[in-house]
Amino acid sequence: MKTKYKNSHIEYKVKFKEGLSIIASMIKEKSKESKPKQKNSIPVKALNKADIENMKDYSVVRFGHSTLLFKIENEFILTDPVFSKRASPFSFMGPKRFHETPINIEDLPNIKSVIISHDHYDHLDKQSIIKLRDKVETFYTTLEVGQHLMRFGVPRRKIVELDWWESKEKDSIEFVCTPAQHFSGRSLFDRDKTLWSSWVIKAPKGKFYFGADGGYFEGFKEIAFNHGPFDMTFLEVGAYNDKWRDIHMMPEDGIQAHEDLKGKVLFPIHNGTFDLSLHAWYEPFDRISDLAKQKEVDIRFPIMGEAISLLEYSPTSKWWEK
Repeated sequence: MKTKYKNSHIEYKVKFKEGLSIIASMIKEKSKESKPKQKNSIPVKALNKADIENMKDYSVVRFGHSTLLFKIENEFILTDPVFSKRASPFSFMGPKRFHETPINIEDLPNIKSVIISHDHYDHLDKQSIIKLRDKVETFYTTLEVGQHLMRFGVPRRKIVELDWWESKEKDSIEFVCTPAQHFSGRSLFDRDKTLWSSWVIKAPKGKFYFGADGGYFEGFKEIAFNHGPFDMTFLEVGAYNDKWRDIHMMPEDGIQAHEDLKGKVLFPIHNGTFDLSLHAWYEPFDRISDLAKQKEVDIRFPIMGEAISLLEYSPTSKWWEK
């Protein structure tokens, strides 16, 4: 029998009645604005290969949801690549993308490293991995997720699997697999058989935290103690609801996590691309923006495809209000 992985702080189990309540909420309580009504509500800056190659060193661009492309030490690092139309095992049903990706995988230059936080469909996309497998030097992921990657055709030699608190250094950049409060599974029968995580990227000029997906937990303080402070934190602020707060942070939790991590600048992710909760699509941006102002937290909201510096902070607009 394979290992069942567990959270370090809060056990997450959904009882049958709670599961029915969640399903009922998705039917009865969903906002009428959970998806954008107009096609161009989510602005996207289209990019080509030259744009990516000419990105400044120590910069980042968001392609959607939790898919980020970093340029650090003049090498490209891609996180949780999801380029498909749907975050789903099916091409004809499931959460559909609100906007186009700024660039297609075919037009990307070669990628030094890909980070994969866990195996949920909005973070591990089979078709994207198939298209990326020959462009990528190394895939960094958690225990047992490598089995998925190999089924998608990634050679074993390209895969580095890490447990929580393990790390791997390559060409002056260190990737640290850190805990997260979440769960895993791609079907009804493989719950928690692969590990989930957050990630720390340590480079000569800065440290960056990729939270990917998960609820608030005391582990953020431990991560900061071991590896912080961070120049920029990329934290989930989207797909939240009180009913599943243990595995998805509310906006208030996102602010607290950023403070726990001793972050300089907060970059909210996991929003604006897929309909995965009950709230309006723009609500995460409104709420985290207001909270950041109240708490005097430095925060950035670049549009999809807009590259920003990881170290020199310029203002961004509240594009969702336009």
